[in-house]
Amino acid sequence: MPLPPRQVDAKVGVGIVYVASLFMSIMDGTIVNVALPSLGRQLAIPKTSIDAVVVAYLVSLAIIIPASGWLGDRWGTKRVFLLALALFTIASALCGLAANFTLLVIFRFLQGAAGGALAPVGSVMLYRTFPSDQRVQVGRILMIPTVIAPAIGPVLGGFLVDQLSWRWVFFVNLPIGIATCLFGLVFLQEHREPTPGRFDLAGFLLAGSGLALAMYALSEGPASGWTSIGILDSALGGALLLSVFAFVELRVKEPLLDLRLFCNGLFTTSTLVSLFSGAAFSGVLFVGPLFLQEGLGRSALDSGLTTFPDALGVVLSTQIAAWLYPRVGPRRLIAGGLAAMALVVALLCLVGNDTNLWLMRVLLFLTGAGMAYSFLPVQVTAFATITSASLGRASTLFSVQGRLSGALGVALLGEVLTIVGPTSVSATGALAPNLTAYYVAFLAAAALALMAACSALFISDRDAAPTMRQSGQTRQEGALETQRVEALP
Repeated sequence: MPLPPRQVDAKVGVGIVYVASLFMSIMDGTIVNVALPSLGRQLAIPKTSIDAVVVAYLVSLAIIIPASGWLGDRWGTKRVFLLALALFTIASALCGLAANFTLLVIFRFLQGAAGGALAPVGSVMLYRTFPSDQRVQVGRILMIPTVIAPAIGPVLGGFLVDQLSWRWVFFVNLPIGIATCLFGLVFLQEHREPTPGRFDLAGFLLAGSGLALAMYALSEGPASGWTSIGILDSALGGALLLSVFAFVELRVKEPLLDLRLFCNGLFTTSTLVSLFSGAAFSGVLFVGPLFLQEGLGRSALDSGLTTFPDALGVVLSTQIAAWLYPRVGPRRLIAGGLAAMALVVALLCLVGNDTNLWLMRVLLFLTGAGMAYSFLPVQVTAFATITSASLGRASTLFSVQGRLSGALGVALLGEVLTIVGPTSVSATGALAPNLTAYYVAFLAAAALALMAACSALFISDRDAAPTMRQSGQTRQEGALETQRVEALP
């Protein structure tokens, strides 16, 4: 039965706005990293201080994410999303116009605060607009910016820095942000929860400060050393604040982050799978370029061309995963894909100085292909049994986990490299790359993927049944499909 025109407009509007904004915010995270050396030279900032541009963004993002779900429920998802998008765009312009390093860090902090609301509130709009049986199909398209943006970011960033200046890595956000804001004003529909509850100020202060300290420790720990005073204090302080936060929130009637959602077995299991698999994938994306450039002595261009196939693997296999999802079920699909990914990542240890880079390209393509069977199904499955009223807080929790998983993967594999040592002393006394350190890091990533695969075995296909019905089924067909799913082991 065809949908009324207004519903079609709402779905098209949410889809376009979500894809464009997510693409912009994700690409911003990778494109800025390329500009850091040029930025440091032009502003005369030492290498030990230049990463404040990245840390300021991550810290502010961690502070805002916990409150984003409540803000969308209280003030309306359209209003909050477009305000965050406008603020992100304005902050991007201010970063590009920054006259000194101090202003740049302040504007990056502002940009991160806006970015912290985009993904959680955008996800809520998406899941409230599309019913359960359509989320897999729409996810085939919406997964593209998540994978393509990180791959394009370094290439575009290198081009802008070489041909123009570091300021253009921020200015590039302006046309996307402005066009998306204008489109959203016309086509997005407002949704506001009738009973959002009171704002949990204590929860916000505890979660924001705890996550900020944790993100700082995870992002700076591998470079500064985990035993340094600043990192150790941040890690312990973050852990303490988050522990107090959990104690307080479980006793609050209307918590900022509803930790009781973890009583939902399907949501909890899906979150754990996403945490481990995200850490593994982020770790491979972190170690891969270092292995190519510092271990094998390849150029930045060779590195980019070699690591790009992982994005292609995700995009192509996502289409297959979406087709298999209602036929196979999430449990076997996710577990099988991640187990295959673990094996392929371990095979990266076969790449050496004399190895043709096409072997690594094929292995990275297969890594992305295996990850595709987790990316889309996990996101769909996690919210299968979440009510509309709880979507805001559930999306916020899932977004927090997503940010932590990426930082965790980089921190863990970075620490592995540090412990083993990326360089060794040759017979002549000169420093030489120690490929064993990179191989151990790849094996650590494979272990994380295997942990995710084992966690996926606890996903219940029966609980995920509403998302396994193909769009357009009649009620009778839907009932038969549910019976089939309930018979699955």
